[in-house]
Amino acid sequence: MKLTPEQMALQHSLALCQGHADALQDALQDIRARDMGKDDYTAMSKQDRRLLDQFAYRYTRLQDDMGVKLMPAVLKSLGEEVALLPPIDRFARLEQLGWLESADDWQTLRQIRNQFSHDFPDSPSERFERWQTAVHAAAQLISVLTRFISKIKP
Repeated sequence: MKLTPEQMALQHSLALCQGHADALQDALQDIRARDMGKDDYTAMSKQDRRLLDQFAYRYTRLQDDMGVKLMPAVLKSLGEEVALLPPIDRFARLEQLGWLESADDWQTLRQIRNQFSHDFPDSPSERFERWQTAVHAAAQLISVLTRFISKIKP
């Protein structure tokens, strides 16, 4: 069976996102094993900085690629016209179709990403709280991808 261009784009986007999710899972496992506390955010080791950088990069790439590539590819494969839709409308449509539990929750995942990627508070306790929020959000992000995978590959 020959795949349509839309199906090929969907498969490519899914594989890309799955690669980011796998690396993000690895980073999450290492973060949990490291069990960093508030004091560890005062003066981080080179290894800890690299671990958090890996986490931040993969979270950002997964969230971006899902929103910019995978979600439009899903909609196109379903015969939806997405070229003129702003991202928030794409998310709302995916919610209507049962692919996203909540378009608002997706936007929240984006806001969390922006907080830990762009703002680096001076206070170690604030940094700790942001990273804890981000780790929880990463699990949600992976859950969204898992939902998409289950719908794409039943």
